[in-house]
Amino acid sequence: MALDGPRSHIRPINFCGIGVSAGVSAGGATITAHTYENQCVREMLEQLREIAGHCAGTPVWSLPDTDLIDAIHTVHDAEQMLTAVKLHLIREIDGRNLPITQEAASTAVWLREQLHVSINAARRTVDLAKTLDQRPTLDAALSTAAVTVEQAHIVAKTVHDLADENSADVVDLAEKTLIADFTDWEPATFRKAAERILAHVAPEVADEADRRAAERDEKRAQRTRAFTLTNNGDGRYRVTGWLDAEAAAIVNAALDPLCKPDLERTPAQRRADALVEVCRLALHTEQLPDNGGDRPQVAVTVPYDVVRKELGVGQLDSGERLTAEQVRRLACDAHILPIVLGGQGQILDVGQQRRLFTGPLRRALVARDGGCAFPGCDRPPQWCDGHHIRHWTDGGDTALHNGVLLCGYHHRLIHRGEWEVRMADDGRPEFIPPPYVDSERKPRRNIYHRRT
Repeated sequence: MALDGPRSHIRPINFCGIGVSAGVSAGGATITAHTYENQCVREMLEQLREIAGHCAGTPVWSLPDTDLIDAIHTVHDAEQMLTAVKLHLIREIDGRNLPITQEAASTAVWLREQLHVSINAARRTVDLAKTLDQRPTLDAALSTAAVTVEQAHIVAKTVHDLADENSADVVDLAEKTLIADFTDWEPATFRKAAERILAHVAPEVADEADRRAAERDEKRAQRTRAFTLTNNGDGRYRVTGWLDAEAAAIVNAALDPLCKPDLERTPAQRRADALVEVCRLALHTEQLPDNGGDRPQVAVTVPYDVVRKELGVGQLDSGERLTAEQVRRLACDAHILPIVLGGQGQILDVGQQRRLFTGPLRRALVARDGGCAFPGCDRPPQWCDGHHIRHWTDGGDTALHNGVLLCGYHHRLIHRGEWEVRMADDGRPEFIPPPYVDSERKPRRNIYHRRT
C-alpha cells in the first residue's frame, strides 16, 4: 500500500520488532510498506548471522552452571525457530519454481548444491516445508520452539499417514494432541506416542487403523528387505540391510544368547561376534544345502615353510588376506586338505581324488581357478560347476588336469562348442575364442582371480 503525504508527515511503522519510517521521498517516489518490510527482513537476518558469529567466538568457560544450562536451552530454542524461518524461505523458493528457472532438476537438488547437504536431508527439508505450509498449527509450534525439528518431522509423517483413512477433524485433533501433550518426550518415545495417537483421540477407529498399519508396514518391509556385505577395501566389511519385524525377532533371538556383556567388548562388538558365531554354528550342522557341489565351507590357501615349520599369510577364495594367527584359529576346528603348490603356483598334488568334482578335487579346482575361469568373469567359486574339458561321456577323466570351474552362463557357452578350453603347459586353463570374436584365435585367460 502506498503511503502518500507531505514530506514533513512521516509516521513510524513497526516491522519484525524494529521501528522504521515510511513516507514520500523528495523526488515524490512512493515508498511502500513492503519495501521497508523486505529491508527489515534482510537486515535482521544479517544481524542474526553477526550475532551468531559473535556468540560462537565468545568463550563460555566463565559461565556459572545455571547460566550454562540456560544458555544451551536458549540456543536450542533459537535453532528450532531459525529452522522454521529457513523452511518458510524454502517453501517460498519452491513455490516460485526458482530452482527450475536456475536449471535444477528439483528444489531438493538445488538445496543440495546451494547448502551443501545430502540429497536425503534436502528432500526431508522440502517435504517438511510443504507440510508447515499446510499445517498452521505445526508451523506455529516450530516457530515458537514448542516442538523440535525432529518432533515436527514425526508430527508431519503422522498427519500424512492419518489423512488417507481418517476425517480432517480426527487428523487435526491428533496433531494438536501431540503438540499439546507429548512434546516433553524425546523423539523415540514421541514417535511411539504418535504411532498410538488414534487410541487417544479416536479409540473407536484405532484398532482397525492399527491392523491396516501393521499390514502396510509388513508389505513395505517385505518389499524392501535387503542384506549387503560390502568390501571396504581396508580389511573390513560393511554389513547393511533391512528386515521385517518377524525376521528381526528371529535374528535377535539367535544373537542374544551370544551377546552377554563383558568388560572387553562394546555392545556393537558383541553383536558382531555373535553374528559370526551363529554362522559358524550353522556351518557345523548337516542342514545347510550344498554350495557349488560341496558343503558350505571357508577355504584358505596358505603356504607352509617346511624349513621353519611356519604358516605364511593365508588367502581366502575371494582373494582377501588372512594373518597366520587367523589361519591358525580356523585350522583349530577344520578338516585340513593338503595342497602342494609349485614355484609358479601350479598345483602339484592334492589329497585323495574322487570320481566327481567334489571334496578334495573341487577344493583343488577352487585353489587353482579362484572362481569362473572364463576370461573376464568375476563369479566366485560358490557359483561355479566343475566342467570336464574332455567330456565324461567321451572318456574324459574326473581329474584336475581335465577340470575347470565355470559359472552357469559360461558353462552353457562352452557346451555350445564355439569357444574351446584347454590346459596350458603351466597347468592353468586357457580359452580359444571363435573366429568371429578373434580371427587369430589367440588364447585368453581369466586374470581377475589370479593370485600370483
